[in-house]
Amino acid sequence: MTLFLILVIVAIVLGIIGAVAEGLFYLLVIGIVVFVAALVYLGMHVQRSGRHRRRLR
Repeated sequence: MTLFLILVIVAIVLGIIGAVAEGLFYLLVIGIVVFVAALVYLGMHVQRSGRHRRRLR
């Protein structure tokens, strides 16, 4: 979960710098890609942890 939070923070910082700084639009694109990668990582993590649930008797 820590990796997910770090990826989201990096994506936000890159997105803000890419949107504000003139000529650094590619940082905004990289920030979006990192954010999507963070969402994919979270989805894989949640799916994997959902498989190991114990059945109630």
